[in-house]
Amino acid sequence: MSSLIANIIVSAILILIVSGACYYIYKEKKKGNHCIGCPMAASCPRKTVGCQENSRK
Repeated sequence: MSSLIANIIVSAILILIVSGACYYIYKEKKKGNHCIGCPMAASCPRKTVGCQENSRK
């Protein structure tokens, strides 16, 4: 019985982590950030391949 409760708790924690990550991605995309992990995400133009190219300038 205790292993069933442990499995439920672990599953609930994993579901919370995944749903939190999905919500964060949704929120950042709604703000208009194209490169979510990039420190220059808000000012990064869509024309560049990646944020690394924009930060070298």
